[in-house]
Amino acid sequence: MECSTKVFGEGALGQKAQMGQAVGCLVVAFPAREIKNSKKLTGFLSALNTATHGAIARAMTQGDLDTSAGSTLLLNATDAWSKLGLKAERLLLVCTGEELKPVSSKAAPNFSKWISAGLKALISTTAKDALWVFEDLSAKDGLAQARLLVQLAREQVYKFGARHPQFKTKPAEKAASLKKLFIASNAKNSKALQKAVAEGQAIANGMDLTKDLGNLPPNICTPTHLGQTAKKLAKDYGFKVQVLGRKEIESLKMGAFLAVTQGAVTPPQFIVIQHQGGSAKEAPTVLVGKGITFDTGGISLKPGEGMDEMKYDMCGAASVLGTMRAIGELKLKKNVIGVIPTCENMPSAHATRPGDIVTSMSGQTIEILNTDAEGRLILCDALTYVERFKPAAVIDIATLTGACVIALGGVHSGMFSDDDALAESLLTAGKYSQDTVWRMPLDSAYQDQLKSNFADMANIGGRPAGSVTAACFLARYTEKYTWAHLDIAGTAWKSGAAKGATGRPVPLLVNYLLA
Repeated sequence: MECSTKVFGEGALGQKAQMGQAVGCLVVAFPAREIKNSKKLTGFLSALNTATHGAIARAMTQGDLDTSAGSTLLLNATDAWSKLGLKAERLLLVCTGEELKPVSSKAAPNFSKWISAGLKALISTTAKDALWVFEDLSAKDGLAQARLLVQLAREQVYKFGARHPQFKTKPAEKAASLKKLFIASNAKNSKALQKAVAEGQAIANGMDLTKDLGNLPPNICTPTHLGQTAKKLAKDYGFKVQVLGRKEIESLKMGAFLAVTQGAVTPPQFIVIQHQGGSAKEAPTVLVGKGITFDTGGISLKPGEGMDEMKYDMCGAASVLGTMRAIGELKLKKNVIGVIPTCENMPSAHATRPGDIVTSMSGQTIEILNTDAEGRLILCDALTYVERFKPAAVIDIATLTGACVIALGGVHSGMFSDDDALAESLLTAGKYSQDTVWRMPLDSAYQDQLKSNFADMANIGGRPAGSVTAACFLARYTEKYTWAHLDIAGTAWKSGAAKGATGRPVPLLVNYLLA
């Protein structure tokens, strides 16, 4: 879907021009204050009511449109409306509800609710193009709504089957009818709105890449495939890229990473992709993504039921690649480095055993009590590796623990950091992008659960606070820089009828980098 802006004049002239657009659907998002006492209409609604011979007022009287956020009303145009200046084939009204709290407040804004409701109603039609009118987008929060509109619109039309028809012999899913979405602006804020739409497009493109990688079968999306994807991004956007193989990983003495991959035939890869958007002296932000392209659990074998979903255990890596694509498209004026350790975790005669002790790149030793706690093993070596970049901040992203799913479900990603400024920046970015995080504890008292009789630490700390002890394990490798860990096990994909990758946390990461 193509998203762009249209510039109109202000006031009544702008409203008249918007009504004169011959599009498949005119969408008007209006605040509840424009309906006074559920009878009197003000603002653009009043002009639209006149153009529709009172159809809006009648619908309200009949209870078809109310002041709750997400309430929608779809009306099909008549010849009489066209004579009065309303040229669109359909009119869709979307109520934004009461006044929104600013994003900076403790309560997260709720604009995703009504934007999603409006998009669902729009995409259910056969309209090929639409003009979406916001009444006022002069404030920062308003422009965040426009950016989110583009992001959510692209989410609504994403269909893996239509993008990758090779996996079904019968006709794949049909692409959505909606091909173009114009967002109305006036001259006063046209540049800011164009920027917001471009950012929304870039985020959506990054999410599409992340979802594609997550949804591809694990015999296709291998570590080698992730390396090839990184090389293509480098070619498309001028990134620097290195893809290291087993010999290079061995020379780096990444014993923890190698312990995970030694049971697999598929070769591991260690991917480093660099965007040089700032000055040479600027310290980079480093994103580290867990890339287990298939996780059987190794010798600590997982149950067979639902194991197919373990192809999603590389969504951290996919989100790093999706974020790099977005910032490449936007030509972000910052230095950003993506680091991805990627391999399969397989059982075999060569696989790591519970009880084995390995030496990580940092020199610290690890007693592996459970081979299914493998993500932290590949990440700890990557987190040691990134010290060479002298980073301003490091954020690792991983589908790390089932415990985080139990704690937070699919609403928030778990966020761990002992740096308040970094944590607050991620919380704010999550609110703006509606890709939210919840700050979890990282107290040193939890470290006791990782004690081992035979090594510097164990790779698991037992069932209590499983997501916290996993983060505490990683914290031991991040003492030389500012760091945050995102556990996306509950948010990176959906199960059941909606099964598939979500593209999270690309919106969060891009919003954080744009700030």
